Amino acid sequence: MNSVLASLISTLLVSFRSRIALQTGILALRHQINLLRRSSQKRPHLRVSDRILWVWLSRLWSNWRSSLLIVRPETILRWHRQGFRLYWRWKSRRVGRPDAGREIRELVRKMCVSNPTWGAPRIHSELLKLGVDVSQTTVSKYMVQKPKPPSQSWPAFLDNHIKQLVSIDFFVVPMIDFKLMFVFLVLAHERRRVIHFNVTEHPTADWTAQQILQVFSLDTAPRYLLRDRGL
Repeated sequence: MNSVLASLISTLLVSFRSRIALQTGILALRHQINLLRRSSQKRPHLRVSDRILWVWLSRLWSNWRSSLLIVRPETILRWHRQGFRLYWRWKSRRVGRPDAGREIRELVRKMCVSNPTWGAPRIHSELLKLGVDVSQTTVSKYMVQKPKPPSQSWPAFLDNHIKQLVSIDFFVVPMIDFKLMFVFLVLAHERRRVIHFNVTEHPTADWTAQQILQVFSLDTAPRYLLRDRGL
C-alpha cells in the first residue's frame, strides 16, 4: 500500500512539474513576442524589467535556454553578474561616522594646547567627565599636531653608526655529492671585510649564537646587528 501511494505521489509531482515547466516556457515565448511587437527597431530594446524577468527565469527554470531567442544565454548570465555586483555594492556601502561638531573640535584643540603633555587618552577621559560623548579616535583626529624634529635618513644613519654595524648571513654551497653546506658570515661595515666565517651541514639557532659569541666578547660586541628575516 505504501509503495503504491509513493508511486502515485511521484507521478503527480512529475506531472505538476511538467505543467509548470510548460507554462513557464509559454510565458517566456509570449514575453519575447510582446517584446518584438513593442520594439520598432530591428534589434529589440530590453528594459530593466525584461532583464530582471530573464535573470529570474534562469535561476528558477532549468530549461530556460531552449526558449531564449532574442539574446544569447551568455548575455543573461552577464546581467545576473551585474545585478549581483550592484546588490553587494549597495549592501556594503558605508555611510561613515558623522563629523564632530565645531564646538567639540575647538574644545579638543584648546585642551591640547593648554596641556601639551596630555595625549589622546587623557583628553578623551576629560571630555567624558564633561559629558562630551566622543571617541578617542575622533580626539586624536582633531588634536593639534606638534612639529616633530626631522629624522635622519638611512644613509646618514649608516654614516653615523658605521663603526657599530655588523651584518650576519648564510649562503649555500652545493657539494659534488649533491649535499648542501651552509656558510655563515660575519661582515664588519666599517672596512667592509669578513671577520668570521664557518661551515656547517645543519645550521641551528644554538650553533649560530655560538658563532657570534666566538667573534665578539662583551666589550667588543657591536651595538647594531643587521640580519635578514631568515635568521
